[in-house]
Amino acid sequence: MSFARVRALVVVGVLAVIAMVFVGVTLVRDTQAGKEVASDCQEGDKLADTRLRQSKDIKINVYNGTDTVGMANTLKIDFQNRQFKVLKAGDAPKKVKGIDEAVAILRYGPKGVGSYQVLRAYFLNEAQPEFQLEREDDTVDVIIGGEFKQLATITEVNQALSQRDPESTQLPPRTCADPNLS
Repeated sequence: MSFARVRALVVVGVLAVIAMVFVGVTLVRDTQAGKEVASDCQEGDKLADTRLRQSKDIKINVYNGTDTVGMANTLKIDFQNRQFKVLKAGDAPKKVKGIDEAVAILRYGPKGVGSYQVLRAYFLNEAQPEFQLEREDDTVDVIIGGEFKQLATITEVNQALSQRDPESTQLPPRTCADPNLS
C-alpha cells in the first residue's frame, strides 16, 4: 500500500470519528426529548388524539335512538364482528333531537377524534358529529337514527376514509393535535 493511500484512509477514518462524535453529542444534548408542546394550541385548548385507529382499538357504546326494538343489540354484534370493543348496548338514555332524520349521531371527546373519523366512515360519512369538549375518555357513543340501513363494507370504509372532505378532518373547536401521538 502506498503512502498516499494510507494517508487517505487515515483522513477518512478521522473524519468518520469526528462525525460520530458530533452525532453522539447531538443526541445527548437533544432538548426536544420528552413531551413536545403543540405549536397551534391556544391557552385552554385540549389535546386531541387524531390517530386513525384500527377497529380493534376503538371503544364504543351503541344506543338505539329509534323505535325499532333490538336495533342496538343487532348493531353491537355487527360492530363486534368488525372487531370493535363494544362496551355498552341498549336504548338511548333519552330521546335525541333530530335522531329520526339522521343515519347516526356520533358523540366523542378530544381523545376520540381519530376514532370518530373511522366510525364515521362505517356510516359512509353520513353520521352527524356531536363533539363533547369536557369528555375525558376515548369512547365514542354511536346513537342509531331512523335513516340507518346497514354498516359499510370494508371496501366502502376505505373509500370513505380516502374521500373525506377537508371540513370533516378539521379539529373540533378548542382542541389542537397532540404532537406526542402523531
